[in-house]
Amino acid sequence: MSANPAQLYEEDFVRWTEQQAAALRDAAGLSTNLPLDWQNLAEEIDSLGRSYRRELRSRIAVIIEHLIKLECSPAVDPPRGWMETIGRERSDIELLLEDSPSLKGDTGGIVTAQTARMARHMIRQLRRHGEATPEITGKIATAKFTEDQVLGDWFPGDAPGADPLPANGERE
Repeated sequence: MSANPAQLYEEDFVRWTEQQAAALRDAAGLSTNLPLDWQNLAEEIDSLGRSYRRELRSRIAVIIEHLIKLECSPAVDPPRGWMETIGRERSDIELLLEDSPSLKGDTGGIVTAQTARMARHMIRQLRRHGEATPEITGKIATAKFTEDQVLGDWFPGDAPGADPLPANGERE
């Protein structure tokens, strides 16, 4: 193994993180500047933050896709799996926001952007499958969801101000 931090970064990422963490702890304890691979360290730390935002965007997109399906599908009894997926993604987002509360400030903008993206995506999919009717595509194109609707307990068809779902997640 190389003693050069930049080379170690290329050779063994886990070991590099251990070495860098130890060096940071030493520097913090001694208030000195030890030789660190500052560029790669900064890049990796920055990458971690971006990956959390990507995960949040992805999970919100999945929720929105399924909310649009529930709201716009002509099916009389929408698949329960859509609701289960929404619940699972909401739970995972809750955990993500517990770990990184600073992301909470981004959720409103992400909901707005992902609603538009998912609407375009779903309309393209319907057109590819020959299932796009003007009524359904119009409904999808004008879909709008609030942050509370996407991240809370709301489902299409719920009355405004309705009580949230029971704690066990079963719909009545």
